[in-house]
Amino acid sequence: MTDVVIGIDIGGTITKIGIVEKNGNCISKESFRTKGAENFDDFIKMISDTVNNLLSKEINFFSIGIGAPNANIRKGTIETPANLNWNGKLEIVKKLKKYFKVPIILSNDANCAAMGEMLYGNAKKFKDFILITLGTGLGSGIVSNGKLIQGFDGFAGELGHISIFEDGRFTGLGVKGGLEAYVSAVGLKRTIMYMLSKYTDDSVFRKISFNELHGEDITRAAENNDPIAKYAYKYTGKILGKSLANFVSFSQPEAIILTGGLANSGKWILEPTKKYFQKNILPFYRNKVKIIESGLEEKDAAILGAAAIAWK
Repeated sequence: MTDVVIGIDIGGTITKIGIVEKNGNCISKESFRTKGAENFDDFIKMISDTVNNLLSKEINFFSIGIGAPNANIRKGTIETPANLNWNGKLEIVKKLKKYFKVPIILSNDANCAAMGEMLYGNAKKFKDFILITLGTGLGSGIVSNGKLIQGFDGFAGELGHISIFEDGRFTGLGVKGGLEAYVSAVGLKRTIMYMLSKYTDDSVFRKISFNELHGEDITRAAENNDPIAKYAYKYTGKILGKSLANFVSFSQPEAIILTGGLANSGKWILEPTKKYFQKNILPFYRNKVKIIESGLEEKDAAILGAAAIAWK
């Protein structure tokens, strides 16, 4: 009989659930739209039904790991999430324990991603690193001396909500000039609109509304030499690079690992990010910190991250 855990990643758009062996092999998985549930209890039922659909008699299922935004690891709650439909303190662990009589571990989604990189990805050899998730928002997991920095109740390292502009865009939590309002999938879309107003160049985006715009469209346009797409990536990479240079100062990581949809745009985000990172980093850190991409396959990365905290 195979020993496994359940990994659950709750994203602003999609919730992913998978059965994971200790070596990181994802036996089976399913996903559904997070916003497909009208209320939080319906969402819990959707998780339960999906897990039960995945289970079989040939596996020994003994724990659940959950990665979620704004997770309180001490209380087992999700609190005032910026990119979910529900407000207040969501008692996800308590509610799931009505369905499953196994240990359930909840952590911030970016912290889970960091753990996943430590167990299965490109952080196996690092004791000091920062992981940045570039998805609907911007999340971060900080590992120092081999230990995940979680803070008093699990909210340490909310780098996406650090204000970088005194009079800038608002994040989903109402932080004016917050980093994730610029560096995220949604932030990039907002930058496209800004560039359309700033420049007069012809662009495919002049015929596309904000709600019809997707990250892969921007990457495709950049590859087709669309000037607005290229301006947007340069602007986004500049902000990310300068921010990462600042982050190095508080923990001196050996590496910064980028993951998520925006990171998958490759050179369009990586080249300006690395350029402005090196330009702004303090001299005694220069050439000591690597910026690398995740070592986990995008399709399973979030599930493996959630599973990693259950195994750990």
